[in-house]
Amino acid sequence: MTESSEARYSSFEDIMNDGEISEIMVNGPHQIYVEKSGKKILVGFKFKDDKDLQQHIQLLYKSVGKNISNEIPYGDATFADGTRLNAILPPIAKQGSILTIRKFMKTVTSIEDLISWGTITRPAADLLIACIRGRLNIFFSGGTGVGKTTTLQILSSYIDSNERIIVIEDTSELRPVQEHVVNLETRAVDENGRGGVTLKDLTRNSLRMRPDRLIFGEARSEEVLDIINAMATGHDGCLGVVHGSSPYDVLARMETMILMSGLDLPLVEIRKMITSNINLIVHQERMRDGSKKITHITEIEGLSKDSLHEVKLQDLFRFQIEKVESDGKVRGELRSVIEHYPTFLNKFEKFGLPIGDVFR
Repeated sequence: MTESSEARYSSFEDIMNDGEISEIMVNGPHQIYVEKSGKKILVGFKFKDDKDLQQHIQLLYKSVGKNISNEIPYGDATFADGTRLNAILPPIAKQGSILTIRKFMKTVTSIEDLISWGTITRPAADLLIACIRGRLNIFFSGGTGVGKTTTLQILSSYIDSNERIIVIEDTSELRPVQEHVVNLETRAVDENGRGGVTLKDLTRNSLRMRPDRLIFGEARSEEVLDIINAMATGHDGCLGVVHGSSPYDVLARMETMILMSGLDLPLVEIRKMITSNINLIVHQERMRDGSKKITHITEIEGLSKDSLHEVKLQDLFRFQIEKVESDGKVRGELRSVIEHYPTFLNKFEKFGLPIGDVFR
């Protein structure tokens, strides 16, 4: 949703420092939108010209040790506080340089924050905390900007402090609170096409680094196969992010990404590989009113006994919309819809987790 009103700022730094803004979208030097409370607002500030905008972009990237130029005209970067940047320069961007900044929201730092914001309910939070401690393999899914990385970050704080955590990302964003953490980041090829390091490279190398937990910033391509292979070789408790519009869509995307690796296996074997190693999908969406909600906590039960081509999923929690107010406010609740105890309960028993309390 776009509002016609303009918010007035005297400089780009004023926009950056506004704590109410969650996202900044610069579409060339003379058009800047910001997002506040889920609403996109056109602001009055403009850069003098595209040269001025490019200078600002280059300063931002240099401040975090990154480079963006005619030779490398696009890329991601992350500030120390978790704020994320993406820029793309002309002539690839036709209307001028494009800069997108997703600001790290300091107000969301704990599970209590997610509960108070209505992103999750206490019973659902208790379940996910138990699943983290029970070393389930979990993917956090959803579209762009729905808060899935924030949810993963918060829940990762429940990993035991004695575990060695290895974080693998395209652009470093996740910062587990534990002390024994190793952060790995991919590297793009240089102007001569050399020196690139991919998620697949880092995933394979991480298995030689004695990890207790692997956390993947986002799975986008063939590296999904290496992630699942890591899970299959005893590295349980893996956490990852993947784009998708629903839990079923996530599984379909994973199948496609595995096929991109060139693996010559029947589809049923690929599905068996996925369902045997991934336990849970936590799906998040942005509502019409701009609020961010966990809409599904879904168990992957395995393949159907009646048809090996059918994947069995069970929603443990599902967001149910009760009403949409005249002002667009969405009323609803993330409710337990468990039909039968999940198949991963044996893991809960192994770690002495309170089964009865979680599935009340």
